Amino acid sequence: MKYMKKVVIAPDSFKGTMTSLEVCEIIDKAFKKIMPEVKTIKIPIADGGEGTTDAFLYAMGGEKIFVKTKNPLFEDIESYYAILKDKKTAIIETAAASGLTLIENRKNPLDSSTFGTGLLIKDALDKNCERIILGLGGSATNDGGAGIISALGVKLSDENNHEIIPSNRGLGKLKYIDDTKLDKRLKNCEFIIACDVENILCGQSGAAYIFGPQKGADETTVKILDENLSRYAGILREKTDRDIKNIPGTGAAGGILASLLSFPDYINCKICSGIDIILDTVNFDDIIKDADLIITGEGRFDSQSLSGKVVSGIAKRAKKQNKPVIVIAGSCGDYGDEVYDLGIQAIFTACSKIYTDFGEVKQNCFDALYKTTENILRMI
Repeated sequence: MKYMKKVVIAPDSFKGTMTSLEVCEIIDKAFKKIMPEVKTIKIPIADGGEGTTDAFLYAMGGEKIFVKTKNPLFEDIESYYAILKDKKTAIIETAAASGLTLIENRKNPLDSSTFGTGLLIKDALDKNCERIILGLGGSATNDGGAGIISALGVKLSDENNHEIIPSNRGLGKLKYIDDTKLDKRLKNCEFIIACDVENILCGQSGAAYIFGPQKGADETTVKILDENLSRYAGILREKTDRDIKNIPGTGAAGGILASLLSFPDYINCKICSGIDIILDTVNFDDIIKDADLIITGEGRFDSQSLSGKVVSGIAKRAKKQNKPVIVIAGSCGDYGDEVYDLGIQAIFTACSKIYTDFGEVKQNCFDALYKTTENILRMI
């Protein structure tokens, strides 16, 4: 790699600290200092989670739309989505209105809701969008998508016909589903769901047991979350004759697909790999044909990074063209030699100090990433 001419920089965001575009800029800055003769191509990447909107805007052009909506705890916030240059395609991240980062110190999977994401979808319909790419990832919720369909007109009621709060706790009281006022404009809208999770809705490999703990659920709460999701699936089946309980992907983002897949007469859904949608959109395979090196990365690298995430998606495509890949991560967990079999040449950790809290990480992450990149390039 001594005589490199072209390097492709294609990282994911470092969740909670740096966007994928910021990571690109920092790595590029190090190249300009140490190897100014090398041509760098910056491609901010996302897999459907945080940063997906910006990745599409960077690649395709368009407009970021700012909207007043609700966070996972129904508090008023200003959030965003994007409308691409075709004026018909909206890019919406679940994390933008229903994300963990919006309620960092108040995690509450029993009472959080995707209602705010539903309001973003409604606004896109108001602006005549006919195609919505919905990225699943980074959610604080476990409501089975009840919040989304509630925002779009579905009435969810208890045994006394009183509307429930569309949260997981609310699902424990659910008795009736009335879809007569579900937004009719949905029939003319195509949903592309960016999802890289294979987990089903319920059970030991479902939304609650696998993802509940990171959203603040203890062992007792996980069981309640799972029971309520299972109950919801049963009521949906009675109402729509759709059994969604064991469909792969329904465990993503607190079970959002449970609701979206249950109303096929209204909602036309196509589930795709989030990372593949992005890489195909930016023509990644063509861009790396004459590259000498690809640098990617994410906030934390471990064995789960090989399961449909940005790093694995990039490594697989690079391997097909025999292109070397270096990973720079904020921190690293456990992983085995299988990462090298995937085509990754080396993995570096940017966070070399032990910080007492996440606030210190945020404060120092930019400098840490730059210094790590600079050291890598000096070694090369």
